[in-house]
Amino acid sequence: MDTTQNDIKHLFQQLGLAFQPKDIEDFINNNKIPADIHLAEAAFWNSAQRHFLKESLNEDAQWSELIDQLDVLLRK
Repeated sequence: MDTTQNDIKHLFQQLGLAFQPKDIEDFINNNKIPADIHLAEAAFWNSAQRHFLKESLNEDAQWSELIDQLDVLLRK
C-alpha cells in the first residue's frame, strides 16, 4: 500500500522538482500553459515527467486530482 502523502509538495517531489513553498510558487509563476495545450504537452516537462502526468491521468491514479489542481494553477 502506497502511503505517500498527496499534496502539491509531494507531487513536485514525484515530478523530481524542487518542492519548497518558494520553489513551487516560482515554478507556477514562471511556467504558464496556453489554453489549447494539454498539461502533459507543455514544453517545460522532460520525458519522464510527461509520462508520469499522462499515465497518472489516464489511470485516474492517486495523483490525478493534484495534477488537475496543478493544471489550473498553471493556467491562471
